[in-house]
Amino acid sequence: MQNALGMTQWACTMWRCLAAAAILSFVGALADPPPCAGEIEIRDAHIMRVEHNGVLVMTDGRALSLEGIRLPNAAQDHGTPAITDQAFAELNSLAKGRELDAHAVYPKEDRYDRVRSQIFDHDGTWLQIEMLKMGLARVDISPDRGECYRELYAAEADARHANLGLWADPAYAFRAPDGLTPADTGTFQIVVGKVLSTAENGGNVYLNFGLDWKKDFTVVISADDLKTFKNMGVDPLNYEGKLVRVRGVVQQLNGPAIAAGNPKQIELLQ
Repeated sequence: MQNALGMTQWACTMWRCLAAAAILSFVGALADPPPCAGEIEIRDAHIMRVEHNGVLVMTDGRALSLEGIRLPNAAQDHGTPAITDQAFAELNSLAKGRELDAHAVYPKEDRYDRVRSQIFDHDGTWLQIEMLKMGLARVDISPDRGECYRELYAAEADARHANLGLWADPAYAFRAPDGLTPADTGTFQIVVGKVLSTAENGGNVYLNFGLDWKKDFTVVISADDLKTFKNMGVDPLNYEGKLVRVRGVVQQLNGPAIAAGNPKQIELLQ
């Protein structure tokens, strides 16, 4: 009887172990990096230090940049220094002294030879998503890249709706097209408004958010970048009448303007 009971207990224990292993395997599969992140470019990158601009420097001297996000910078953003410090501290905690996997798609390096990466810990933690979910970064889509933009935007939206991190600072609030001032020149802003008209002139496309294109906010798509839009099946002239959210660095071109090099910089809201 005792032998039979012992065998039963042993079988139950083995069943629990197998079940636990199956669950862990399932969770691990869910934590796998998404296909949009690209293949592993650098495996087990040992991070020696984190720089204040968000660059991760490896022990062998190579560097990784976190593609698709922008960390807060109080001096540039006219924001709260505490948010900048919090973002740096959190990224430092996530990366420094750890071995991380860097995934990349073409083009893989910037002009400083840093690998433009989606970065994952071995437990499946996605550094960009973690920073966005805590409200310690904003999505920043590059003209020549845009991988995983849906996942990045969704994580940013979760933090924004919860008013976390930088989203509690008015400096990072969405701007109306007529709310931009000369002081915003050179800052990264997210502008929400209706495209009143579109025009193509000299090979460039202009999305006009006001009646006076000489002073009102405009989104500019250069002739070179227009090829990217068309290759992705997007005709920017069709933005006319649409409510959009666009992000980028504010420049002065008659009035305030943002250059859009990638359709993924422009979110259709209606």
